[in-house]
Amino acid sequence: MARRAKDEPAPGLVLVDKPAGWTSHDVVGRMRRLAGTRKVGHAGTLDPMATGLLVIGIGRATKLLTYVVGHDKVYEATIRLGQTTVTDDAEGDVTATADATDVTSPQIADAIAGLTGDIQQVPSSVSAIKIDGERAYKRVREGEDVELPARPVTVHAFSVLGARREGTFIDLDVRVDVSSGTYVRALARDLGAALGVGGHLTALRRTSVGDLEIKDAATLDALGDIVEAGGEVPRLGLGSAAADIMPVHALSETEAVALGYGQWLDADAGIAWDGPLAALDPAGDLVAIVRPEGGRLKPEVVFKPSGQAS
Repeated sequence: MARRAKDEPAPGLVLVDKPAGWTSHDVVGRMRRLAGTRKVGHAGTLDPMATGLLVIGIGRATKLLTYVVGHDKVYEATIRLGQTTVTDDAEGDVTATADATDVTSPQIADAIAGLTGDIQQVPSSVSAIKIDGERAYKRVREGEDVELPARPVTVHAFSVLGARREGTFIDLDVRVDVSSGTYVRALARDLGAALGVGGHLTALRRTSVGDLEIKDAATLDALGDIVEAGGEVPRLGLGSAAADIMPVHALSETEAVALGYGQWLDADAGIAWDGPLAALDPAGDLVAIVRPEGGRLKPEVVFKPSGQAS
């Protein structure tokens, strides 16, 4: 059986509980040092102020990250009503302050209802969205007024976990379950605008990405301790990781070999799914990501070429 090349790290996903103050790129840099490879990437940026689940891919698992990014995400956040900032979060300069003491719980519930379901959302002007090849936040920092077009997103659930008054402000602890591409900062901004007092995000924690959950994540300090003790960064193997991300298609030995050569397979008549499938061999190893097309299964990414160990 073929061995992995010496410079090829054991592939897998690592679930990291990102600390506040770190950029997603900072986490990738730290993981490169811990895993001893530059073949590291992440799925779905978290702002420096945010904490929580950051999905890291190592080695060939970086090819899985594109399939992670599009999943729904769950966040817990704190929204301050009565104050607006230029960045829609606590890191930006305050642009307006209002007295929110007269805002009632029913009014908040009505405004939240208007921001739930399929909505058109204008992303924050300091987002990473590109305008003519340049990030929006860079244009804002250079003093340019940036207005991004609204785009469709889905807020599956938007619930208040608790509320407290801080002087003339109201701080709401909320949980939101949203589609990929939804900006929680923009939800905070729009909730404040709907109530006529302004609002911004003061805390944000991502708790899940699809079926991947924060309870299974490790802190960077914990991962560092493992490596310092002579161990390797624990990771979710390709087969298990892919099975958590998308539906599974079980392969026979013959099909696994053919798919490892990049050959298309005949699709089962019962396959109704038209999205990506994790094609696993009888041992549970990920051979390829396939997609039904014209009654056959087309390999999109081959992870285990025929004769190569995973």
